[in-house]
Amino acid sequence: MTTAGQKASVRNGALTVERRCATSAEAVFQVLADGWSYAGWVVGASAIRDVDPGWPRLGARIHHSFGVWPLVLDDITSVVEVDRPRRLALQARAWPMGEAAVVIEVLPDEDGCRVRMSEKATRGIGRALPPVLRRIALLPRNRE
Repeated sequence: MTTAGQKASVRNGALTVERRCATSAEAVFQVLADGWSYAGWVVGASAIRDVDPGWPRLGARIHHSFGVWPLVLDDITSVVEVDRPRRLALQARAWPMGEAAVVIEVLPDEDGCRVRMSEKATRGIGRALPPVLRRIALLPRNRE
């Protein structure tokens, strides 16, 4: 999968990044539907400990670890909405940092698709940070 062209914006407190992919929406969603690949595309996730059967069905969870040894913490990410192959909404937990609502939209276009990811802190330290500091902290990570 090759990618090109990237945009970033902030709307309603959510940091949104968008990237063009020279592949089909179905191919992108296959990656999202493989819970064991989560650590490969979520920056900061260091390992997958378990994936609930049926991921990414509503309510399914990925049990992941994040951080760098020796500061590795265990938590979960849950599916709160799924519309295959267009949309996957997650509640991502990374305590003690907090929780975030993450929405990934896969939008077909003429030469492949656009992948749009929005992330909004919903609980914890991340929510307490001023919006400008959240953007400074999240933008490099989400662009990657």
